[in-house]
Amino acid sequence: MRFRPTTAIRDRAREFRREQTPAERLLWEALRNRGLAGHRFRRQHPIGSYIVDFCCLKSALVVEVDGDVHAQPDQKTHDENRTFVLETMGFRVLRFQNDQVVKCMDEVLSAILAEIG
Repeated sequence: MRFRPTTAIRDRAREFRREQTPAERLLWEALRNRGLAGHRFRRQHPIGSYIVDFCCLKSALVVEVDGDVHAQPDQKTHDENRTFVLETMGFRVLRFQNDQVVKCMDEVLSAILAEIG
């Protein structure tokens, strides 16, 4: 059964697309228009009650780009729960820190491609 996102979630996803972080913007430039080996990615895509940073639906892969706030204990717990839920829905989840995306883009893209298979 597919979960249809509420209007509020869809509106929030649109807002997130307009307000991307610099690291998200940089990664999107590499992924958009099938830029990574022809794989189609969506950005700020609703899945269930969550909005994921990037998603390749065909490969069931979610890519999250995390800032400093994700190092806080409460946020770590939230992220672990979120990852668990996404995995139970059949998605694999990759997480990268903002610094990794900005400073090591080639390694990030290689990790994403390796996960896609």
